[in-house]
Amino acid sequence: MSNDDLKKGFPASARTFEDFEASAKALGFDEALIREWAPMTVLDEHTHPFDANALVTQGEMWLSCGGNTRHLLPGDTFMVPTGTPHAERYGSQGATYWVARRNPR
Repeated sequence: MSNDDLKKGFPASARTFEDFEASAKALGFDEALIREWAPMTVLDEHTHPFDANALVTQGEMWLSCGGNTRHLLPGDTFMVPTGTPHAERYGSQGATYWVARRNPR
């Protein structure tokens, strides 16, 4: 996955979680969640059995995938397709993001 692929994600126009969730469902995502991560959390490389499309709302994080790392701040979006190996690291304030998931059928 290229750095450009990591930059794709939901438009940052959602002002509330309810708006984000409605947009996600309209785009065919099954669920939307609020994920909160503690300061300095590190998740080693892993995969998910779903497509994830997210909007960072608080804090900061680093998303590494395919040799590229992206520093994400509030208002930034990202996507991780099903089965894509990636790692996550969260900053000194932790981070919160809204994530839409599309589960396999």
